[in-house]
Amino acid sequence: MPDYYTIDTSEAFQRELQETLLDMVNPVTVDVFVGPNCETCDDTILLLKMMEDNSPKENGEPKLKVRIFDKSVEKHLEEFKKQNVERVPTVTLIDGYIRYTGIPAGEEIRGLIETILRISEGDSGLEEHTGAQLEKLKEKVHIEVIVTPSCPYCPYAALLANMFAYEAYKRGNPKVIADTVEAYENSDIADKYGVTSVPAIAINGKMAFIGVPYEEDFIRYVVAASEGRLEEILLKDYGDATGL
Repeated sequence: MPDYYTIDTSEAFQRELQETLLDMVNPVTVDVFVGPNCETCDDTILLLKMMEDNSPKENGEPKLKVRIFDKSVEKHLEEFKKQNVERVPTVTLIDGYIRYTGIPAGEEIRGLIETILRISEGDSGLEEHTGAQLEKLKEKVHIEVIVTPSCPYCPYAALLANMFAYEAYKRGNPKVIADTVEAYENSDIADKYGVTSVPAIAINGKMAFIGVPYEEDFIRYVVAASEGRLEEILLKDYGDATGL
């Protein structure tokens, strides 16, 4: 297994986890979907269970609860179907509206922890104007953030997408799916968009951004996608309807 998938299990890292997760306010559930012939599934479970073990306790129970669903277990297949999970490993929050397709290793651990903290605190950190627009989205929007474990900027792009999904969910209009896609494990998705640099962000199947977008630009594209106007915006901004 490549070094960038290696999970740090040192005491120092676990102390850091404990200190960071102390900021959790309300419990958060994370689902981990695994299956046979999966090179990184065991390490994905290891990472999430380690985070659970180092999360603060409430009435003797960890505030971070991890559920494991195995594709080879028949009774678990219903949850795969419910959350529309096809690939393993996949890590999800808020009923699958936030997901990591592939192990959230390396730099992505930071973005995942911050996502957990913000959900626990009930605060997306987005501007009110952004939240108001997410509350009014008409149709579903699928955001794919293509990342690699060694990319230092990728967690910021993933976190922004995650918070769009969370804010829409929190406001009772769960129209955004934020999907952080690990490029090496899902090379077919990266190849589909011709990704040569990360983070790369596709919205409803159209490449929209390379790098971390500004919040105001991101919401403009998400609203356009929800209204079926994304190609129009891409034509205006980039001169074609295929994205960057």
